[in-house]
Amino acid sequence: MTTQTLGIIMHGVTGRMGMNQHLIRSIVAIREQGGVLLSDGNRVMPEPILVGRNAEKLEALARKYGIARWTTDLEAALANKEDTVFFDAGSTQMRPGLLSRAIDAGKHVYCEKPISTSLDEAMKIARKAQASGLKHGVVQDKLFLPGLRKLDMLRRSGFFGRMLSVRLEFGYWVFEGDLQPIQRPSWNYRAEDGGGMILDMMCHWRYVLDNLFGEVKSISCLGATHVPERRDEAGKPYQVTADDAAYATAELVGHGGEPVIAQMNMSWATRVRRDDLVTFHVDGTHGSAVAGLQDCRIQSRMATPRPIWNPDVKQGMNFFDQWQEVPDTETYDNGFKIQWEHFIRYVVEGTPYRWTLLEGAKGVQLVELALQSWHERRWIDVPTLTL
Repeated sequence: MTTQTLGIIMHGVTGRMGMNQHLIRSIVAIREQGGVLLSDGNRVMPEPILVGRNAEKLEALARKYGIARWTTDLEAALANKEDTVFFDAGSTQMRPGLLSRAIDAGKHVYCEKPISTSLDEAMKIARKAQASGLKHGVVQDKLFLPGLRKLDMLRRSGFFGRMLSVRLEFGYWVFEGDLQPIQRPSWNYRAEDGGGMILDMMCHWRYVLDNLFGEVKSISCLGATHVPERRDEAGKPYQVTADDAAYATAELVGHGGEPVIAQMNMSWATRVRRDDLVTFHVDGTHGSAVAGLQDCRIQSRMATPRPIWNPDVKQGMNFFDQWQEVPDTETYDNGFKIQWEHFIRYVVEGTPYRWTLLEGAKGVQLVELALQSWHERRWIDVPTLTL
């Protein structure tokens, strides 16, 4: 058995997501396990070079995690033919340009989402990648979360019967910065810097809905800016110019052709009283399920209790106790790492891979249509995207 190396240019790894999920919990973890196992028993060892603007941060990261190479010279990194993959986890506004330069340099590309702030840009870069013959992919990490993998198993088993509806609840209170320190970057709340709840999260919900519950057919969305003033990292007040919450309803075409209704509430101005920071409540004719990031609970048709509506009597049922937990039947690895392994196999041995830049463009499409729905206050149909 042999181990080959795969040179990966990693841009944007000094940021929170790029560093924690992609560098430390994915690439470093893959290196520590001895690389990615291929179908023929051989292995691929990722050899990253860290690229960014802050030399001090890059050097510190490289030293801490045993990475030999880092640079602030992106052009030099792209010119090195030994590095065949370019990865970006930097700012959304810069992403299309960076991906285009990487494709021009002959690199396979893999990136965070959204892949762009506009659908036109997203489709342009997806078509360029497809025409180049190079491999391309976009992170769709939530599909690999344990809770959603359990939901997918229930769907494939026929547990739900005919699926009826999905209710998604997401968010928590993001501190304004006056009484308690902020816990999210201030740019997230400035539209001019690429912030906004709809831009941030609709691209996630698109791939979750399409893959687990049904293809999105139409969308109705209302955005809001609930907290109009926040404080930045230096404690200076600023006006919020982006939406910090959104409330949407979507019509889906289920995997069996049946109509499915999806409701999506997402907010940075809500306090949590649910099982997790995000929950997916799925109802079907034969059973229901509620999944969070890790756990999933079910209630089958035959185990559904008979509650009594009587507003004059205190409710005696504990509804949370009436659900059965889906057990962990396997060890669930980090979702970002799992998709990195899929992408590396796709690059090296051409295994089937469906999470391409076109899928990323679909997320941007739903963002734009949700914003259009909000501004025009109406339902919007979702056209089919093709390359």
